[in-house]
Amino acid sequence: MPRRAKVVRRVPLPDARYDSRLVSRFINKLMVDGKKGVAERIMYTAFDRIEANTHHPPMETFDVALRNATPAIEVRPRRIGGATYQVPSEIRPERRTTMAIRWLINAARSRNGKSMSEKLASELLDASHNLGATVKRKEDTHRMAEANKAFSHYGR
Repeated sequence: MPRRAKVVRRVPLPDARYDSRLVSRFINKLMVDGKKGVAERIMYTAFDRIEANTHHPPMETFDVALRNATPAIEVRPRRIGGATYQVPSEIRPERRTTMAIRWLINAARSRNGKSMSEKLASELLDASHNLGATVKRKEDTHRMAEANKAFSHYGR
């Protein structure tokens, strides 16, 4: 963080096929070593697989999956008097979506499957049905926050 200047957030341009800034952010996060074309191909192939499996528009499935994977609360370590407490705190909307995107991509990468587009499509489908590793991670985060509710008065 700079000491003087205000940090200006750069908003990515919407993607070509769906004209969505959210899909564009997802593609940018999916990209490895600056290979944006490869990331776009993976994303759009995954969307085509979703459409073929569900016969619904893939953007609806994507939105539902992202909504189901988005956490509302998280725990942050806070050091007080020599002890470290896990303090539950609300998450800013921007960080919520970023965490959901990161979790979806990491869960898709760690899945067993043939291609990345196949793994991503199945993870998005699972998340849209409230299943899968991403939704489990969100529920674990919420459970941890619930268990440490007693320390919420230490919040920042």
